[in-house]
Order: sequence, then C-alpha cells, then structure tokens
Amino acid sequence: MAENKILIIDDDNRNIFALRAVLKARGYVCLSATGAEEGLEILAEDDEVAVVLMDMMMPGIDGYEAMAIMKQSPGFKNIPVIAVTAQAMLGDRERCLNAGASGYISKPINVDELVKLLNLYVLTE
Repeated sequence: MAENKILIIDDDNRNIFALRAVLKARGYVCLSATGAEEGLEILAEDDEVAVVLMDMMMPGIDGYEAMAIMKQSPGFKNIPVIAVTAQAMLGDRERCLNAGASGYISKPINVDELVKLLNLYVLTE
C-alpha cells in the first residue's frame, strides 16, 4: 500500500495544480479530481489512497454529500478526509467535522499546517 497517496478533490484546477506541486515536492503521491463524482470513481479504482483533501464547495455533489457517500461505503468509510474550504466562518470547522471530516483547513492553505494534518494519516517514508 502506498501510504503517501493523496487524492485532491477540488473543482478549481488552479488549486489542484498548486496543492499537487507543493505536496509532490514533499514526497507525496497525488491524484486529483475536479468533482466529487470523479473523486469517488478514483477511490473505487485505487485502494491505495491514504487520505482525501476535499473541497467543500463544489457544483453538483459538494464535499458534505461526498463525505456522506464515503461514510456509507465499506471501501471508503475508513479513509480520512481533510475538509478544505474558503468558507472560514464561525461554525464551518465544526460543520465539516460533524459531517465526517477527520481534519479541516481553510483557504488560502497554510502548507505547514496542511503537512502537519497529513502526517497524522500519511507516512512519507
């Protein structure tokens, strides 16, 4: 199992590009999807994803719905999800955690904070 494989689900390719570049430079293997539907398909095909970085505000299936789907799936329910959101308002962190996220980070992303969160779930050795 590739313990350092991260799936980035974000509807903005610029966010995916930036996160992928930063995380790849730090030794992570990154997969990406521009929507929750595509992200769930990747999870179904790749059992080596260690953690999901999930944008919460996406068209179609948003991050909250995607986490609910993951929690109902035997194959996905144990994969930690770190909620990524620009909606850094009071109560958003709690809403994400209550929806099933293992962690929460707001945009613009503090890379050191993100890596600390990832290190709780991912091995980079």
